[in-house]
Amino acid sequence: MALYEMTSNSFRPIAEASFAGLGVRERGDLQRLLRSQIDVLGDDLYVLTEEFGDWEDSRRRIDLLAMDRQANLVVIELKRTADGGHMELQAIRYASMISAMTFDRAEEIHGDFLARIGEPNADARARMLEFLGWEESDEESFAPDVRILLVSEDFGKELTTAVLWLREREIDIRCVRLRPYQDGEARLIDVQQIIPLPEAQEYQVQLRQKEQVDRKKRVERHDLRLRFWEGLVAVARSRRTRHANIKPGPYAWLGASAGIRGLGFNFVIVQEYAVAELYIDRGNAEENKRVFDELHRAREQIESAFGGPLMWERLDAKRACRIKHRVERGGYRSPEPDWPEIQAEMVASMSRLESALKPALDSLGL
Repeated sequence: MALYEMTSNSFRPIAEASFAGLGVRERGDLQRLLRSQIDVLGDDLYVLTEEFGDWEDSRRRIDLLAMDRQANLVVIELKRTADGGHMELQAIRYASMISAMTFDRAEEIHGDFLARIGEPNADARARMLEFLGWEESDEESFAPDVRILLVSEDFGKELTTAVLWLREREIDIRCVRLRPYQDGEARLIDVQQIIPLPEAQEYQVQLRQKEQVDRKKRVERHDLRLRFWEGLVAVARSRRTRHANIKPGPYAWLGASAGIRGLGFNFVIVQEYAVAELYIDRGNAEENKRVFDELHRAREQIESAFGGPLMWERLDAKRACRIKHRVERGGYRSPEPDWPEIQAEMVASMSRLESALKPALDSLGL
């Protein structure tokens, strides 16, 4: 976007420049100015040090190391280039290197920094505590995460693509563009956070929180189902049924072959009820419907042998078919003390279903 001065008669364009063209240096100018006016970047930060590189076997240095109000460490990388170079890769490496930093270590390096810029290093601890709003240091609450702030004249597509990918994986990495302009002798800087867009940031935070809640629910659901299946397999093993040696998993179904290719006897479990079914999928919709129809012609005898009605689902809009019995007693969200009765009824229902279908399955000649 262009920058203009609005006069009483017109919009006067202000020429876009470059840091290189203006003779602006990364360390001697950008870094020096930002360390004392970090609020220019639009974030509530406190600079701990600059040119930090106190680790073994590395000559690399963090341009600026800061912390935010939540006591997260913030790696700030600066470039004066028009594409940002490979600064995201450097920043990720730095973030991993400082991720275990303690409050005491941060206080030490901040004291050294204050001494280098001619300020009392004895004030380091008090300044840090005042910024955080803490009465005393708290190692457990310090540096719960490391954030990354990339600052450059502009960013190339490769870099922004990588940053967006990292953000999708819950890495707090942001891009702030410092675009220079020249108006006569005046040098102007347009500061914009471009990833994430400020107006979208709150929504993205809410979306990330929702994803975290959803992920927690999925883990809980998988754990419940796995434990439910372990109990059911134990019942099947005690009764020496078809599913006795099936390995339980976290999924909504537990299946075993009916002894005919493409036909399986499956248990299905949802929150409120369970199912024992014959699932028909021989890889071809026409073949599946033919097998289903042949079995359906014996419906009266099958249901009589089963001891009650079954649910016959031809599923014309889908490839597979099902013949099933629904166990209404409960599902995996039922109280765990009720699980043994539910599992026992499911295994008994499956045994009845297998027995009722056996003559018709044998007559298929498959």
